[in-house]
Amino acid sequence: MRETADSDGHLLLCVPSDATRATLWAEFGDASSEEATVTLEPGVAHEVQLRLLFGETRTGRLVGQVRDARTRQPVATAAVSITDRPEVVATDRRGRFALSGLPVGGHELSVRHLGYAALTHPVTVTRGLTTEVDIGLSPDPVELEPLVATAMRPRRLEIKGFYERRYWGELTGGGTFFTAADIERRAPLRITHMVADAPGVRLANCNIQGHGCRLYSTRASTGFSDEGCQLNVYLDGNLVVRGSEERWSRAAGDGPFSNRTPPQSLNDLVLPGEIAGLEVYVGAAGHPAEFSGSDSRCGAVVIWTK
Repeated sequence: MRETADSDGHLLLCVPSDATRATLWAEFGDASSEEATVTLEPGVAHEVQLRLLFGETRTGRLVGQVRDARTRQPVATAAVSITDRPEVVATDRRGRFALSGLPVGGHELSVRHLGYAALTHPVTVTRGLTTEVDIGLSPDPVELEPLVATAMRPRRLEIKGFYERRYWGELTGGGTFFTAADIERRAPLRITHMVADAPGVRLANCNIQGHGCRLYSTRASTGFSDEGCQLNVYLDGNLVVRGSEERWSRAAGDGPFSNRTPPQSLNDLVLPGEIAGLEVYVGAAGHPAEFSGSDSRCGAVVIWTK
């Protein structure tokens, strides 16, 4: 954008609302000013003073825009540089760039972007002036070398059959599986919140500290309550929460089972950051044999620690 100052050397410049930064400089005859970069904020005015450098300027400025030669659309993040100079700038989302402080004389402009043919173009920089160029890059799809991604599996989960169960479970819809990476990405405050996101699982009875949480299968019923069927919980292969204990306790009322201690909450047993793998099964379908039993028809949550 180029504007002319009034007779007093003042200039009022309005910029688009989505602009975040502006670099300002002034030109007068063969002289140019120092540059000033301003961070823009909506509704905030900035007053900038630019000092002209008469007789001191031995450099010039190069600005331009890079476009797709076919579509004329701006090319963002293109790398623009002057041969034999270290500075490399990237075009903005409008394809624009600026190179300042260039020695006067002839130079070779280099423009590169993946998917386009590299371009070099001679330019001449004039003392104290700004040279403007418009560049069209020709699309040139390149064949890249194959990329190979390598994932490391925790040996313990491999031995315990986690990956094999996940393969068949995801193939047949027989379970929901979370790895440590999945848990880290989700960053749940309590692991019951993540388990409850599995299809067919409902979370209930949590207090504000996360204690007392129970996980129920909505795909099975005990006949004792309309809450659902509470899932068993296995920790490193050991059954640590038996849902049937609470179910029988509720059914007994004031009977001989009424004094049993309610089973622990999953949140009391393990923290999200301690988990290497998590398996969730609801109902008998797809339930692995190693986590089955006479009271396993509600399903199970299987946790493997790091």
